[in-house]
Amino acid sequence: MSHTTTSPRAYVTVTIVAAVTASLASASAILAGLPVWAMFIGWIAFFTRGLTTRSTLDSLGCVWLGLAIGALAATAIGTLAPTLGLLVAMPLVVFVVALIVVGLRGLPVLNNLLGYFLGLVAWFAAHMEPSLEHLAQLAGASAIGSIAGWISHYAARRIFPA
Repeated sequence: MSHTTTSPRAYVTVTIVAAVTASLASASAILAGLPVWAMFIGWIAFFTRGLTTRSTLDSLGCVWLGLAIGALAATAIGTLAPTLGLLVAMPLVVFVVALIVVGLRGLPVLNNLLGYFLGLVAWFAAHMEPSLEHLAQLAGASAIGSIAGWISHYAARRIFPA
């Protein structure tokens, strides 16, 4: 909802719905033992595209692929750095990752470039060792965020239909 065309009552209601949804999502992440900050990665990804169920799934899929690419990149950097040095290994891996991720924007689906970069940023910000368990933790947290964004958007639309 655009605040320029929204009544003051609708504006306040949408704000409250978003705040309540975010607080419940943060509690869900805590109860699941997941990082709350990573939940917001999914929330942000939801709002990067059309606000539909399909785009929610596409954006979340891009975040998850970004997380996986980040884990693979971290593994590659760790493998190459001892022989090439970090000054060569890091830019080399970043170059390859950027080629892949930016190239994926042309796919008919799973083409949310911001979603891929959100996943990459989340992976590297987490400072976790590459593992399926750590991927699952960040993927779970981002899923909670995307679902919360979707709920927030649709709950507000039900209260104040456009």
